[in-house]
This record gives sequence, structure tokens and C-alpha cells, in this order.
Amino acid sequence: MTSLKFSVLLPIYHGDKTEYVKEAIASIINQTKAPDEVVIVYDGEVSREIKEYVFIKSQSLENIQMKIIDLQQNRGLGEALRIGVENCKYDIIARMDADDISQHDRFEKQITYFCKYNELDVVGSYIAEFESDTQKIVSIRKVPTSHDEIYEYMKKRNPFNHMTVMFKKAAVIRADSYVHMPYFEDYYLWVRMALNGATMKNIPEVLVLSRAGESMYNRRGGIKYLRHEVNFQRKLLQMGFIGKSQFLINVLIRGVVRIIPNRIRKFVYITSLRK
Repeated sequence: MTSLKFSVLLPIYHGDKTEYVKEAIASIINQTKAPDEVVIVYDGEVSREIKEYVFIKSQSLENIQMKIIDLQQNRGLGEALRIGVENCKYDIIARMDADDISQHDRFEKQITYFCKYNELDVVGSYIAEFESDTQKIVSIRKVPTSHDEIYEYMKKRNPFNHMTVMFKKAAVIRADSYVHMPYFEDYYLWVRMALNGATMKNIPEVLVLSRAGESMYNRRGGIKYLRHEVNFQRKLLQMGFIGKSQFLINVLIRGVVRIIPNRIRKFVYITSLRK
């Protein structure tokens, strides 16, 4: 197995549940190729239970360094991720969410891709979504796999499942890293990296189990989300990444999805936006 070293970046904020964080960290550590470093960023105040668990876990690990960055005030995901990237020791960084579960061979397969494709800057994968039982998958989000397919798909939708992504730190920094762009921090980064010449791929396998449910669909709806959506699409237009016609199509289609009732939005996601 390759000796290529890498970090895992895990942001945690006050809304994350202790039991989910424990599952996420367990899935990071119990890999066929474990990370050399886990960088945890507390974006503002988090529960005492989470902090105690993370501290105890950090003291018990032998071959994995766990670095904890405690931001006293909530900075927002973009800023938390930017700080996290800056504090990662290794050039290869894996993204992870505090409520998702990585498959046991996720990192091994992604590192193998980096070794096979020397020019590669970003690699993600499919996700399987579940609500409460990981054995009961409700949907699978497949994404384009080749660089050219990813670039074209990016003009309409996010071509990566952000919690599956592994990237080169140097390529992220060249694209000015993460910035404040509510709900679209990752997507905005991929666009800027693509325009900066980054090479991207997705592995056509499910490497992460993602927690879905009513709250997830609720977060992706409403006027507030729509406003951020329009702002993001306007930014893509200003950057020249999309034209006016694509801007109007994106805003129209996405606008409808944001304002429809949550039960209908869930149906749309599962039947039309997933497999």
C-alpha cells in the first residue's frame, strides 16, 4: 500500500450530535488506509460531550495525530474550512462531515487514484443516503466521473458530493481556498479550481454514507436559501463561468425546488436528483 500521507478535515458546529460525531470519527479512524492526521475545527461553541469525546479520543490514538482548532465564535463554514486547510500538515486533504460515515476503504481507493493520476487535484465519489439505518438506503447520488464531464455538469449542478472529496492543498490555495458563500462554500471552490486549471475526477462507487432526513430537505428550501442560491448563480455569471441563458435556467429550476413544500422537495430529490 502506498505510503502517501494525508490529513482529514472535519468541521464541527453546535448543531452536530455527539452520537453522529462518534460514528463519523470512528469511520475516519477504522480505515484500510488510516489518515496520518485529523484536523477538527470547532466552528464556535459545541457541546461539552463532543469536546470531551474528541479530547479522550485524541489521547488514545497512536499512529494518527489529532489536531483541534477551537474557534471561540462561529465564523461560518467557509472561514472554518479555510482555517482548517491552512492547519493541515499534509498536501492531500480529505473532507468529511460530522454526521456522515466513510466506507472502510474510502481513503485507500482515493489515495490510489492520486498515485495513478499524478495530475489529479480533486477526487470524489458517489454517496448513499440514509435516514436512520445505514442498511436502509433511500437514494444514491451519482456524479459525473471524468474531468470533462465534471466541468460541463458544474455549470448546472454541483459535480461533487462534498463530504467525499479528497484534494491537494496546494491546488486549493492557488484558487484562494474556501471563502464565505453560504450553502455553496464547496461548490464555489470547485468552480474557482476548475477555472484555475485543476484536474478533477469522481470514483464511480459509493464511498460515503450520507445522513438524509426531513431536516436536510428543510435546509435546502425556503426564501433564505433561494436568495443565497441566486447570489451564487449571479457570481458564476459575473465570473464568466455560465452565460445569461444558463443563469436564467438555473435560477428558474432551482427557485421552484426551493419554494415548494418540503414533502414535495423530498420527492423531487429522491426521484429526479438521485438514483
